[in-house]
Amino acid sequence: MSTTAVPGPLPTGTRSTETHCPYCALQCGMTLTAGDRPATLVPADFPVNRSGLCSKGWSAAELLDHPERLLRPLVRAVPGDRTSPLVEASWDEALDRVVEAIGRTQERYGRDAVGCFGGGGLTNEQAYQFGKFARVALRTSAIDYNGRFCMSSAAGAANRAFGLDRGMPFPLSDVAAADVVVLVGSNPADTMPPAMQYFDEGRARGALHVVVDPRRTATARNAGLHLQPLPGTDLALANGLLHVALAEGLVDEAYVAARTTGFDDVRAGVAAYWPDRVERLTGVPVEDQRRAVFALARAPRAIVLTARGAEQHRSGTDTAQAWINLALALGLPGRPGSGWGTVTGQGNGQGGREHGQKADQLPGYRLLSDPAARAHVAGVWGVDPGDLPQPGRSAFELLDSLGTDGGVRTLLVLASNVAVSAPDARRVLSRLGDLDFLAVSDFFLSETAELADVVLPSAMWAEESGTMTNLEGRVIRRRRALDPPVGVRDDLQLLAELAGRLGAGHLFSADPETVFAELGRASAGGTADYSGITYRRIDDEQGVFWPCPATGDGEERHPGTPRLFTERFATPDGRARFLRVEHVEAHERPDADYPYVLTTGRVLAQYQSGTQTRRSRSLQLIAPTPRAELHPDLARQLGIGPDDVVELATRRGRARFHAAVTDAIRPDVVFAPFHWGGGSSANALTDADALDPTSKMPAFKVCAVAVVRIGGPAERIPAPPTAGQPRPSPHRRQPTREAHQPSRRRTATVKSTPRFLQGVYPITGEGLSKPGPVDPALRYTVPSGRSAQALYFRGGNSTGELVYVLLVRDGEPMRWFPIGARSDTHVPLRVVEDLTGGTVVELHAAAPEGVLGEVVVDLGLVEV
Repeated sequence: MSTTAVPGPLPTGTRSTETHCPYCALQCGMTLTAGDRPATLVPADFPVNRSGLCSKGWSAAELLDHPERLLRPLVRAVPGDRTSPLVEASWDEALDRVVEAIGRTQERYGRDAVGCFGGGGLTNEQAYQFGKFARVALRTSAIDYNGRFCMSSAAGAANRAFGLDRGMPFPLSDVAAADVVVLVGSNPADTMPPAMQYFDEGRARGALHVVVDPRRTATARNAGLHLQPLPGTDLALANGLLHVALAEGLVDEAYVAARTTGFDDVRAGVAAYWPDRVERLTGVPVEDQRRAVFALARAPRAIVLTARGAEQHRSGTDTAQAWINLALALGLPGRPGSGWGTVTGQGNGQGGREHGQKADQLPGYRLLSDPAARAHVAGVWGVDPGDLPQPGRSAFELLDSLGTDGGVRTLLVLASNVAVSAPDARRVLSRLGDLDFLAVSDFFLSETAELADVVLPSAMWAEESGTMTNLEGRVIRRRRALDPPVGVRDDLQLLAELAGRLGAGHLFSADPETVFAELGRASAGGTADYSGITYRRIDDEQGVFWPCPATGDGEERHPGTPRLFTERFATPDGRARFLRVEHVEAHERPDADYPYVLTTGRVLAQYQSGTQTRRSRSLQLIAPTPRAELHPDLARQLGIGPDDVVELATRRGRARFHAAVTDAIRPDVVFAPFHWGGGSSANALTDADALDPTSKMPAFKVCAVAVVRIGGPAERIPAPPTAGQPRPSPHRRQPTREAHQPSRRRTATVKSTPRFLQGVYPITGEGLSKPGPVDPALRYTVPSGRSAQALYFRGGNSTGELVYVLLVRDGEPMRWFPIGARSDTHVPLRVVEDLTGGTVVELHAAAPEGVLGEVVVDLGLVEV
């Protein structure tokens, strides 16, 4: 490979080029006519958008010649002093500063002190090369990308359930043919309007669409059934729907037996999610739960789609898994016209997570920790496998460690505006300020670029070539329609140039087709196998669905895979995996100081952090200011009228918005769009202190919030006073772990008293969905001034049917214990929370209707 392999200039004169929209994961086809700037565009008859475009797509060409475009590198007038102004510089000077910072940092702090942060808008070639650059040119483990904040929970669930993560394992056209579609936390009418033609087509055929969303969105208004749960309770709802399916005999037992494993554990788990309890947890009426389940189970073709509303939580992976469990129990995945999928959001959110931008990943969706994967990819790259770093920190963990001992000191950011898009944004801004050096590549001076030591101007979508992978897993071509302005380079060229200055230029290319061919070789044999895809095939076939492995000489080429799982899943035994998951409360619940629930999301005329769309004159006419949605009852209670300026406050920050008073939202929920920064930054409010244990997804979609009226309607929204903002959380330095030394000193004596709820009691079954008290003796109140903790539960069942005993705290279910027919159980309770003084603990029981017998119960507690 050579860094000199740079695409040459395009021919002069007016020409039309088939390419794709730069925004969402639909990747709508469009025809761009260019020559003399400005360029113009019209929608193309591509299989995804079928001549449709939304307002963002129609206005995309406006930004190519925007007066705020970056056309020259910028550097600080005084090196190292970010209070000095950014001034124009040559590429040589700017790259010299970047390379000097890399060398200085790694020499002083080690290789992992230099980090990379990418984005879901990079082409496949750029994302691949960025991952390779980090691990080969920098040899750092510190790389992740903003897709961690988008698709990671659904990806984690799909990988462990199916062995493969491709957002939609079927073409978008299957949605039009489905008889029932359930959309969970997704609003495509605003976020990807051209996709709605498929939903419209389905409804015209008589299809039922069920939307699960705390807001009555444009998508929900057109649905046949709208379920409006409290944010953060989608998992409980999914488990409740599966409970109903089991109770009503709607489960496809033959499919479950033939194509899955692990269902018995899930069956036992969802027994605790009887409809009345689920209604109390979620707010979704029992009759609506039943209607949704019966529709899904009885439809010849049914699809369940989840999105960020369900996935951007501390338990987002388990929430996606709960909906996968429901789909599997009904026999949907792999069935023609049916299945589970997730709606990818960012333009290359699918391809961007397949080829090495993630902290733990190598191309082809291989794991960096797998020795075989390391050996294969190292062979393609021409390096020693032992020189590749091990997996690094996830996105927020990487950002939160900036400027610390053991953290990143020099950061290179491509295609991401973390100052607006990251959770607890004021904390992230503080961390960026702690860096020794920050370099940012972008089209505009974003909120992140404003903080940088060096800013590098990047080519925009119409000025570069490469591939993208849309929400269906269709690999498509982004074709260069015009040359970038003089002095502007694309990110593929930037990475190749930097690699050359770091002594690894012979391993990198700036030519996208050359890089794509290498990506294919690196992905060969992996889960996301692109080795049989070429630019020519993409052109001829209007995109190719992965996996598409290469075939040998004389063999018929692989056709690509529009529909996955038709015969087997991508697991070692070919079976899908059920996993038992449980509802957990939000990390931050409303209280007297912050009495409402805040949720965040997108609006029709804006996109992601707004770096591009907030600069579009056309889109500003549609969405000029950020608007927080409040229910009329809440607005009346707080004295807020339409378009008033309101301040939302959480434990992390304050932000101001115009008020949108609407009955489309729950009275206990406030919605804020996340496309703005500064004084209207929704992510200055969001919670980052409880990451999903699998995906490391922050809780973007739920936290506690207070609302106050600031004033009447105003054209400009004043920012909250800086003095009133909470201080960002301090760095949390990891303590040095030392071997524990035994001590002869006795600890202070703590007086404790054992307590037991035990005995043998008769039971009369009224149905597994109707638990009730067993006996007044099985009730215990923690004395005032004391606390208690449950230590274990033992139980026995004399009946011939499954029964369960429920541990109830202050009237709310806390834990449940299934006991098999004529069997017993013993459950240590090592993780049950403390029970404070005044808490009432009871044991309830449930059995199938008409069952008579006895249960033996023994709950051990300690009171201190």
